[in-house]
Amino acid sequence: MRSPHPDLPPFATIETALHKTTAYLARELIAPSEVAPDWNEFEWGVARSVCAMQGISALLAGRLKWPGPPTWQSFLADQAHHTRVRDDRFAELLATLDGMMRAAGIPIVPLKGSALRELQVHAPGVRPMSDIDLLVSPQDVGETVKVLRKIGYVAKFSVQRHLVLAPSDMRIPQCLGEHGDAPYKIELHTAIAEALPFTKVDITDRIRAQNQRAGINRYASEHALMCHLLLHAAGNMRANALRLMQLIDIAMLARRFGPADWLALLDVSQTHAWWMYPPLAMTARYLPGEIPPAALTMAYDICPRPLRSKAPRHTLETVSWSNLRIAALPGYEWSRNPLELMRFARSRILPQSQSTKELADGINHQPDLLRIPWYQQSHAKRIVRWLVSRPPRVQTMATLLAGQTPR
Repeated sequence: MRSPHPDLPPFATIETALHKTTAYLARELIAPSEVAPDWNEFEWGVARSVCAMQGISALLAGRLKWPGPPTWQSFLADQAHHTRVRDDRFAELLATLDGMMRAAGIPIVPLKGSALRELQVHAPGVRPMSDIDLLVSPQDVGETVKVLRKIGYVAKFSVQRHLVLAPSDMRIPQCLGEHGDAPYKIELHTAIAEALPFTKVDITDRIRAQNQRAGINRYASEHALMCHLLLHAAGNMRANALRLMQLIDIAMLARRFGPADWLALLDVSQTHAWWMYPPLAMTARYLPGEIPPAALTMAYDICPRPLRSKAPRHTLETVSWSNLRIAALPGYEWSRNPLELMRFARSRILPQSQSTKELADGINHQPDLLRIPWYQQSHAKRIVRWLVSRPPRVQTMATLLAGQTPR
C-alpha cells in the first residue's frame, strides 16, 4: 500500500511503528527496562511523536534507565526543560488571572490540569500544559473577555464547548511537543459536557462549589474533579483522541481517594456514571494497582453491556492519537440504544453548520494540518474515502512528520 505522505513509508509500516512504540513506552513508564529498544531511525522518530501525542516526554526523561540514540536523549532533555519553563509561566499567568478576576468580581474555576497542579498531584514540571481552561458563569463571559483584553488576550474562535482566547500577536514556535516560548490559550467554558457519542453528558452542576468568591475557586470536591477527568477521558476515548497523560492524571488523583470518595463518585443518581467504567478500566490496565477493584466493580455494574463488553479492547493504540486510521463512526459503542447510534451516524454524514465552522476555525489556527491533503476535500469525498480506503488522521500525520525532524 502506498505511503499517505511522500516523506513517510507505507501506511502499514507507519501503523506498525506507531503501535509498537506506543505500547513499549507505556510499559516503560511503569516498569523501566535496562536496555534500549532496537529501533531504526524511522521508529525513533515515531517514538518522539508518540511522546508528544501522549504527553509523556518529561515523565519519560526522569524514568528511563537507558539512554537511546543522541537525538532521542536531546529530545527528552529538551522537552523536560521546556515543560519546566512552561510550568513556571503557567503559575504566573494563573496568579495574574486570580488578581484580575478578584478585582472584577468574577468567580472562575480553573479546570483539569490547573486543579491538579494546585493539589500537587504531579511533581513540578512533568505534566504538559497547552492551555488554561476556565469555568465561568454564562452571564460573566462578556466581562471576562473584557478583563482578558487587558493582558492582550482576544477571542479567536468558539466551539460548542468553549470560547478560545489567545494573545493578539500569538506566534506559535514550529516544533514537536512543548516549547517555553509558546503562548498559552485560554478557553472559557460555561458548561462541562461531552457528547457520548451524540447526546451530551453534562456535569456542570457537580463542578461548581456553593458560595463561590471572586477570583479562583476550586472544584466542589476532589471527586468532582475526578468526575471531570473521567468524563474528559471518556469523550476523548470516544473520539480516539485519548492521551496517556489523562490516565496518569486519573491514577495520581485516585491515590488521594478513600472508599467514601469512590461511593460519591459512582453515585448514579448524582453523576449518571454509566460512562465511567471504560476510562477507569483503562487506567487500571495501564497503571496497575491505582484503581480499587471495588470501584471497578461498581462502575462495571452500571455500565451498559455493549460498552463494557468493548472496554477490554480499548487500548492506547485504538482510542488515542496513536490510532492512525480515520474511523467512519468512532466510538459507536458509546451509543446507549439504536436511536442514539442513528443520530450519531447522521451527525457524521450530515454535520451541522456549526460543526463545519468549528472544523474550519480549528484548521485556520493550525496551519501545519494543511500539510496533509484531507480537509481541503469536500465532505462527500471524505465520506467515500472512509468507506473504500484507509485515510490517515491528519493530526496524527502532522505530529509524525514533525517527529522525523528532531530539533
